[in-house]
Amino acid sequence: MTTILSIRDNKSVVIGGDGQATLGNNIIKDNVIKIKKIYNNKILSGFSGSTSDSFTLLEILEKKIDFYQGNLLKSALELSKDWRTDKFLRRLETMLIVVNKNISLLITGNGDVMQFDDNIIAIGSGGMYARSSAKALVENTKLPIKDIVNKSLKIASEICIYTNNNFIIEELIY
Repeated sequence: MTTILSIRDNKSVVIGGDGQATLGNNIIKDNVIKIKKIYNNKILSGFSGSTSDSFTLLEILEKKIDFYQGNLLKSALELSKDWRTDKFLRRLETMLIVVNKNISLLITGNGDVMQFDDNIIAIGSGGMYARSSAKALVENTKLPIKDIVNKSLKIASEICIYTNNNFIIEELIY
């Protein structure tokens, strides 16, 4: 399991995640990179779930982004349709957060492509801990969102046994 958190403000969008990989109740690896840049570093993505499933879907998404000339929303909707209806893709188990300078999206295998009104998206076993912390920090501090992502992931790592404190944090500044 893992924790991935993204926050957007009027200057940038940040996405971060921990590095823990588990197999059942055992920690297998503590430095897995679950944040990936795609589409010539113009899109940041994070995933929670199977690594190979996530990379498969991100490759398909990137092809769709090329086809739709950079339109992330249209590409995500088309990926979601395929993911839901294709016999092979339907078995893939992961959740994706994808962000660019214009939009932040959560994409799931249930056919969901969602934007969040508060611009805070979190997935994974520690996702709700990180989201709650981020929401409180966004509303009650003037910290830069990159610092909020870091602090929120740290809080999640102190609460969720499936989240560690080896973070990868990336930012797109507009």
